[in-house]
Amino acid sequence: MITTKSLMQTGALALSLLAASVMAKVSPDEAAKLGASLTPIGAEKAGNVDGSIPEWAGGLPTNAGTVDAKGFLSDPFASEQPLFTITAANAEQYKDKLSAGQLAMLKRYPETYKIPVYPTHRSAVLPDAMYAAAKTSALNTEGVDGGNGLKGFGDSRYYAFPIPKSGVEVVWNHTSRYRGGNIKRYMTRVQPQANGSFTMVQFTDEVSYPGNLPDQDKSKAENILFYFIQKVTAPARLAGDVLLVHETIDQVKEPRMAWVYNSGQRRVRRAPQVAYDGPAPASENLATSDNYDMFNGAPDRYTWELVGKKEMYIPYNSYKLDSPSLKYKDILQAGHINQDLTRYELHRVWEVVAKVKPGERHIYATRHMYFDEDSWQLALVDHYDGRGQLWRVGEGHIQQYYHKQVPGYTAETLYDLISGRYSVLGLKNEEKQSFEFGAKATASSYTPAALRQTGVR
Repeated sequence: MITTKSLMQTGALALSLLAASVMAKVSPDEAAKLGASLTPIGAEKAGNVDGSIPEWAGGLPTNAGTVDAKGFLSDPFASEQPLFTITAANAEQYKDKLSAGQLAMLKRYPETYKIPVYPTHRSAVLPDAMYAAAKTSALNTEGVDGGNGLKGFGDSRYYAFPIPKSGVEVVWNHTSRYRGGNIKRYMTRVQPQANGSFTMVQFTDEVSYPGNLPDQDKSKAENILFYFIQKVTAPARLAGDVLLVHETIDQVKEPRMAWVYNSGQRRVRRAPQVAYDGPAPASENLATSDNYDMFNGAPDRYTWELVGKKEMYIPYNSYKLDSPSLKYKDILQAGHINQDLTRYELHRVWEVVAKVKPGERHIYATRHMYFDEDSWQLALVDHYDGRGQLWRVGEGHIQQYYHKQVPGYTAETLYDLISGRYSVLGLKNEEKQSFEFGAKATASSYTPAALRQTGVR
């Protein structure tokens, strides 16, 4: 006879096993799959059954194209034409490989939004040191506090769970992925009006890792994943404003630390709002702080269901969109970016569904997230409000910075289906330089005391 007590015991056992699956590191035998049946960071090396997704053969070589004086890359696939284009008229034929957000965009903008699908190239490749770091992580990293933090991660600091067993582990792989060491970016943020008109906000931002800073006191950085600083350079009314973030590994134990310097007031202040659903700087309330990088920050407000893997058409090898021959007016249109400049490919993704925990709050009650298996970058995110209505659609336009063996983003778009406006982060076509990899930095430059000196005025 099944009693209430036995059901409770069974439920407790199931929850215990679930918690163990979240927190477990893999065995040496399982870790040995990395670089064998799996790529060195955990993707399936084999192609799919019909060959539309090829076998991973090592990614793009460093000489796949040319690099101009400003650091922009030539398109190694420039001669290719779309295999087909998905529109509102034929979307039903392809809906099993599209997200709800993509289908909603096709429906909302039936005349202009389209998805040009090209041949698939598995271009992601990383330095050998990152492959070794992923193996170390697989053998040593464990989740703590239900996956909100990590232990055993200090020796590698990259790809926390290359063979994930839970949704939060997939999220950690995105958070802890290799970005090219210390990097500096020159980029823009734009929120076009519903009619397509726009003004630019221009930034420089830097990401640096404690292990790459010569003056770093290691005892003070045990829980630091990376440092981030963002400086507004235009327009004049905002120029000189600076944001500083110390991104922690366990943000429940030690919350993210953030400060802002307001050039008009010439004051440095703590900025606890730069987290979760606090408004993203210069986003006109069209993006949250944790929309940056498609998703960032502490995972503690959500449950993370690992749905599994599927094949989807995602933005990929987006070199055309990154071309320095383009002007921003060529890219930015009413409702969405110019889809003629985009490229989508069929790739395997990890699907994760995030739902706000009881007792917690976030303006996005549910997020359906799709992570590229080859790079662990978020490619698509559908954001739902508290009523269960699809609200915002995120697309991460991925490219391989092949000269430095770094997967990254060309741009991140976030479309508001209700207002008809959108936010674009990361465009650099008209900027003076593309990404600067291996940027020199010191730990002392990432302190609140140093913020005032970083301002333009």
